[in-house]
This record gives sequence, C-alpha cells and structure tokens, in this order.
Amino acid sequence: MSAIDLILDKALKGERLQLEDTVRLFESNEIEKMGAAADVIMKRWHPEPLATFVIGRNINYTNVCDVYCRFCAFYRRPGSEEGYVFPDETIYQKIAETIGVNGTEILMQGGTNPNLPFSYYTDLLRGIKQRFPEITMHSFSPAEIKKMQEVSGLPLETVLREIHAAGLDSLPGGGAEILDDRTRRKISRLKGSWRDWMDVMQTAHKIGMNTTATMVIGLGESLEERALHLLRVREAQDECIANGYDSEGFLAFISWTFQPDNTNLKLDRQSPEEYLKTVAVSRLVLDNIKNFQSSWVTMGPEVGKLSLQYGCNDFGSTMIEENVVSSAGATHKVNIEQILQLIREAGKIPAQRNTRYDILRVFDDVNAKVDNDFVMQN
Repeated sequence: MSAIDLILDKALKGERLQLEDTVRLFESNEIEKMGAAADVIMKRWHPEPLATFVIGRNINYTNVCDVYCRFCAFYRRPGSEEGYVFPDETIYQKIAETIGVNGTEILMQGGTNPNLPFSYYTDLLRGIKQRFPEITMHSFSPAEIKKMQEVSGLPLETVLREIHAAGLDSLPGGGAEILDDRTRRKISRLKGSWRDWMDVMQTAHKIGMNTTATMVIGLGESLEERALHLLRVREAQDECIANGYDSEGFLAFISWTFQPDNTNLKLDRQSPEEYLKTVAVSRLVLDNIKNFQSSWVTMGPEVGKLSLQYGCNDFGSTMIEENVVSSAGATHKVNIEQILQLIREAGKIPAQRNTRYDILRVFDDVNAKVDNDFVMQN
C-alpha cells in the first residue's frame, strides 16, 4: 500500500488523522482516491441518499469596516461616501420577502462598523423577533462580535449572552480564513488572532449556541497551516462535546477558495481540484463534525455538484442575496429549481433543511423513495 493508502485506511478504520497525516494528504494529487474515502465517511454519518439545502438570505447590513482586510472588495472605510447602514425597515422588508419564498434563515453580516453601538444589534434583533418569530438568525461573524465587545466594554461572554437573549440563534463561521497567525498577520492584521476567532466560538458553545466553522484556502498559507486549521477546529469540537454544553458546537464545516478579483491581495485563484481535495481532507480529519457544506457560490454549480461526491452532504444556502464574495468576482447564482436539479444530477435526493439541519421537506424523485420517518428522526 502507498503512504496515502495507509492514511486513508487509517481514517476508514476510525483512527484519528494527525498533523503529519493531514499534510501528506494535502501534498498528494490522488484526489479521486481521497474523495472516495471521504464519501464513505460521509455516508456513515448520512446513510440516506439525501443532499440538503437551506432557503436563506444574506443581508449585508453595513459595509463600513475598520479592519481593512487585504482580501476584501466589499468594505468601505469609516467616513466613506460609499459607506452605508441599512435602515431597520429595509432589513424587515428583506426578511418578509425571504419568508414569502419559504425561507427560514437570515445570515446577517457586515463590516466591523465602529459607529454602531451594541444597542443597535440588540434592538434590531428584538425588533426582528417581534415581527418574525419563526425566522432563524444565523448572523454576525466572530469579528463583528469582537467589535460589539470593544464598543460596549462588556466581557465577551456577557456580549454573547445578551445578543443571544435578544434573538441571535447561532453564529456563522465567517472570518476564520486560516486559523494561524502567520497568515492572518499578512492578510488581515487588525482582525485579530486565530485565538480571538476561536474564543468567540468556544464561548458561544459554552452558553448553548450552535455555530459553523469555515476555512479559506489560497491566501498564501502553507499546507501545514491548512492542517493546523483543521486540527484546531477538531480540538474545539472535542472540548464542546467533552464539557457536555447545551450546544452541538460546530454544526457544519464549509471551505472555499480565495476570490482575488477587485482585492488588494494579488494571488492566483485556486483550482477546482484543490478545492475538492480540501473538502475531502476536511471530511477525513474532522471526524466529530456531521455536516459539510458545498461552496457553489465561489466554485460554481458544477463543482458544487461534484463536491457531493467528495464528502459534502449539504448544498448550502440558496443565498437569495449576497454581496461580499460577489464583490470579489464570484458571481455564481442558482435558484431553488437549479439546486434541486443539480442535487438530482449528482445522484442525490434534495431535501430542504433548517439551520439546525432538521429536514423540513424531501423532494422525492420518481425513481427514488426516501423513508420520511427515518429522515425526520435523524
């Protein structure tokens, strides 16, 4: 057996992959072999032939940001004539439109706007929940939470408890980029250390909030830094499980490639093969995270479809509206009918889920029958 075969065999036997194993996988070009192993692991978590998606909307409520990430084409500096903050009524209207198309999730993210007091967020969330109690607010990245902590002067745990009580249901994993400080200092010096990002997530888990974790490749990071990123996410998930928090920790892991267009970071775009390898390696290493999302927004629908054979069980969000990665040249858009078609073309049965990955509706095909009782219980 080759060295890669031995590592894949180790993962398939349920043994944990370590740093050296993970680096060797990232170094290898045996992508299809890794994808096949990741698909086996995925099917142990998800034996039914479903691929899920959520009907959600991104609301980029402000583009004012004082972190100045070199890879971002969306932000505007404080004081810029092009800076904006949406009025509350605009946000309410966007949520109402989302609910009108059976949407269940709002991913509200913006810049780290130093002009917004902490009360802006808590008041807005209370207003949203009063009007739309059924909507799930899966919103605000760790960097935004840290900015709330800074402007309020409150301890991190207090900020999270208060914003959770106001109506924030779960935290998305944006801003992780690469969880290693060498790369972070190069691309987003003011955004904070990898520990800052993780502290927010682990504190959220402690108080009972679910989160997701992300990784962006192609930022000039080494393969060892990619591996460290995965091991640090796995370790945090281990801690959440071991402490018995009233949280499932990281509900999902999402990776994508850096989109260089219109940014100040001139790096080569990563290939679809490198993305698919990352999906597969992540599934093999992160043995304590159940759900892996495809990133069709950055990679395009066809590569997104392929990722369902490389360890992903989920097609992500319909993303009715999105302005951040599209500012950097990612312009792939799909509607619900296209998502259903792409999932079926991948040989899967589409199913709508909510943010907690509960199945809401299975779109049965003529030639494939799903046991809905099984689905509703798992």
